[in-house]
Amino acid sequence: AAFTIIRQLLSVVSCISTPCFLLDGLLTFCCKPIFSVDIHPDGTKFATGGQGEDSGKVMIWNMAPVLREEDEKNENIPKMLCQMDNHLACVNCVRWSNNGLYLASGGDDKLVMVWKRAAFIGPSTVFGSSSKLANVEQWRCVTILRNHTGDVMDVAWSPHDIWLASCSVDNTIVIWNARKFPEMVTCLRGHTGLVKGLTWDPVGKYIASQADDHSLKVWRTVDWQMEANITKPFSECGGTTHVLRLSWSPDGQYLVSAHAMNNSGPTAQIVERDGWKTNMDFVGHRKAVTVVKFNPKIFKKKQKNGSSPKPSCPYCCCAVGSKDRSLSVWLTSLKRPLVVIHDLFDKSIMDISWTLTGLGMLVCSMDGTVAYLDFSLDELGDPLNEEEKNSIHQNIYGKSLAITSTEAQLSTTIIENPEMLKYQQERQISAQANSAPGSTGPESSAPKLNSVMNGESLEDIRKNLLKKQVETRTADGRRRITPLCIAQLDTGDFSPALFNSVPILPSGSSMSCQLAPQLTSGPTMTPCSCPLHVKSSLLITSASKIEPMKALDSRFTERSKATPGVTSVKTKEDTSSDSEDKMATINKNLSFSKRKPELLLDGGEVVEKRKKGRPRKDKMAAPIAQSFNQVERRRKDKQYSPFMFMEPSVFLEVENEMSVVAGSKLSQLRCSRDGRDWNTLLPSSVVTAAGSSDILAVACEDRMLSVFSSCGRRLLPAIQLATPVSALHCSAHFVMVLTAGATLSIWDVQKQKALVKNESLQTILSGADTTVSQSLLTQQGVPVIGLSNGKSYCFSSSLETWTLIADKGDSLVQCADFRSCLSTQDAPVSSGPLAVMQGRNLNAGRLASRLSSTPHHLQHSMTLAFLENQLASALTLQSAQEYRYWLLIYARFLVNEGSEYRLKELCKELLGPVHKSAATAWEPTTLGLHKRELLREVLPVIGENLRFQRLFTEYQDQLELLRNK
Repeated sequence: AAFTIIRQLLSVVSCISTPCFLLDGLLTFCCKPIFSVDIHPDGTKFATGGQGEDSGKVMIWNMAPVLREEDEKNENIPKMLCQMDNHLACVNCVRWSNNGLYLASGGDDKLVMVWKRAAFIGPSTVFGSSSKLANVEQWRCVTILRNHTGDVMDVAWSPHDIWLASCSVDNTIVIWNARKFPEMVTCLRGHTGLVKGLTWDPVGKYIASQADDHSLKVWRTVDWQMEANITKPFSECGGTTHVLRLSWSPDGQYLVSAHAMNNSGPTAQIVERDGWKTNMDFVGHRKAVTVVKFNPKIFKKKQKNGSSPKPSCPYCCCAVGSKDRSLSVWLTSLKRPLVVIHDLFDKSIMDISWTLTGLGMLVCSMDGTVAYLDFSLDELGDPLNEEEKNSIHQNIYGKSLAITSTEAQLSTTIIENPEMLKYQQERQISAQANSAPGSTGPESSAPKLNSVMNGESLEDIRKNLLKKQVETRTADGRRRITPLCIAQLDTGDFSPALFNSVPILPSGSSMSCQLAPQLTSGPTMTPCSCPLHVKSSLLITSASKIEPMKALDSRFTERSKATPGVTSVKTKEDTSSDSEDKMATINKNLSFSKRKPELLLDGGEVVEKRKKGRPRKDKMAAPIAQSFNQVERRRKDKQYSPFMFMEPSVFLEVENEMSVVAGSKLSQLRCSRDGRDWNTLLPSSVVTAAGSSDILAVACEDRMLSVFSSCGRRLLPAIQLATPVSALHCSAHFVMVLTAGATLSIWDVQKQKALVKNESLQTILSGADTTVSQSLLTQQGVPVIGLSNGKSYCFSSSLETWTLIADKGDSLVQCADFRSCLSTQDAPVSSGPLAVMQGRNLNAGRLASRLSSTPHHLQHSMTLAFLENQLASALTLQSAQEYRYWLLIYARFLVNEGSEYRLKELCKELLGPVHKSAATAWEPTTLGLHKRELLREVLPVIGENLRFQRLFTEYQDQLELLRNK
């Protein structure tokens, strides 16, 4: 009888491979190893992973030609559906998600790729491939998960696809949030050898892993801590297997390992869930067991015809593959195997996959072939339906976790705090609302093309696109059609997952025209109520000379090209015998003559009427690298210089060297704002000017600084500067002057007080080639200096020193990876001083994602240090919104990494003392933000992880106590 069963099984075995060709009635590979196989949940296709020609290869096959011989002979039915060669090295594992929408693959390139189907009009082939087989289905990589520092050996989806687990030869197991790729939930450490296999408990309470360190470990999913460490059955084992694929029974009662030893003989160890006992095993294989796979169905004995139905005990079915090239199938109701097939392959068995019906099985081998085995109900028994299976789970575990779909329901942790329970429920409702068709969440903003989009099918869309093609006729009557690119169309739910990112601002001087009301750069002022952006440049002439720069002559002279709307000035020595003439050109579009130009405001632009005739040839100096309003100077010609700000109601005009009685020369300053005109006279020519909604500052050639109110009233006496002005800034009621003597000064006009007095820049100007490329003044009066070497500094009045806030060469900035901590609810502060100065250097860890060789603990430390630097920099810059933004990211990172001690310290600092005391130095606010209100924002972040519910409860209760007081 046994030989009859074996012969029946062998009669339905067929092998397939790629590139596929017919050989003795079998489809076979070109001797390329296949390391993994997995059948799609709907049973219509299956995936294989292995070694390609020069890279790893993932292939998706049609199941119909494998199941039916007539479909195999039908040339119209494709055998291969798609092949993907994105992996740079051999693919070790492929696994379908439980819902069938995604395919995960892991390989020797240390990457985990998640694939999703996309519909494309027409078949295609793999670029660069010599194969002529076309891809019938289009599968694209929607995310790449990078954290492992070694080959990825196995991947596994949790029940209901909440998590994706991956293990590697770097001795770690990484748990990924499958609903927020590429967010990492945790990294399990404890193995001291190569981790080669993973399996999930079918009820979602545990995950088990097996490694070459002679151990099998069981981890709890509630807190990701180790539940059991089993070593005795593996003490005699050696690391001789490529994989160690263990499996959990569908009823959750048994865990069967690969490669155990009993009396020096290879076995598959059976671990009971009750007490993790190891009293039983599957024996009989001559070499090490490489893979174990349970049938997804639970069976009961089939009743014979005419016999009275008797209740039978449900049992499970398990397949075991070994290096001895044999396959055995076991039933837990029998003491001996149901069937053993010897010499099925030429090399070791690598992976096994059952169909969802439980009656079919695919087995792959290192010899490059895949075998399919078909079973009957008489051989295995009657499978239980889902209702009966859920009933078994409910009887064993108290409830059926197979019918739940949320992470909170999957967790067996009891939520002790009603507030936390309420918060968890609100999160679920919010998540459901965001995923609803009419929601406005981040996912709903992405266009999705279903099989029927807005009443049109894909075929209709294709025809409409072809109708839009551009067709012309040449002179000889021939048609010429301009090619039209038809973009890829997605069907069903094949849109890629959306990932959070931080908007990247352009670096260098171009950012100065994007500043929000919090900043000012060069002549560009952005106060809260009246932004004064320079629209046209100040042009005046004078016969007097400008004193050349001294300490900063070589440091303020070079910079990248200035952007529109930003003044560009550069000093240049004159080789003539006359005194040195310093001339600066700001806007060549604005011309001038000896007469006062007639200015016409047309669409916010300054237009000048000029007389006919040949234009004047005036000698101009080279552009300079400073963003400030520098007057243009010309010899012997008196000029009027208009300022046109972005606010239409503000207009400033300067007339230098205006002749008065007795030959005296004065400069006149006129300003028009909101229909109110005012003017004043200055004894020297105006060199540069800057303004905000509150004040207007002008610097003259005699190194005098004058400050006026918005109505023209002088607010400060004329301030004598030691050296000429190189940059002038106004923000709110603050004035900043950067001089040619490499000094910085800031005055608070409202308080009539100097905040910074002649602070030298020599401390930060390291090297003769370092120049100042950027300067800012925040609304709080904090100066920021950007240098050509990529470093940015701000001067702290409280610390009385320069502090580094940005460095493009900083390894922490390049390697910190905090993308998983970004939230779609918190809009990034892209116009704050910190974001502006860091510019493109802040890449949210995009470089770090390519540094796959970086160990996780080092990556963790770098990210932690970077986030703490960001908090300190935002605090020094007195940027409240940026401080709040980075504080929430920092808290989310600590929660994701499980850093409980730092979380406690953060919460303690924000909460402050519960009882007031004279000795307490705690300040209730920081940068105008109430610390306890910040704690209220941090607590929901902590509440996302049930592991910290005690911490959440502690500080939630204390906040409520303080509120009641």
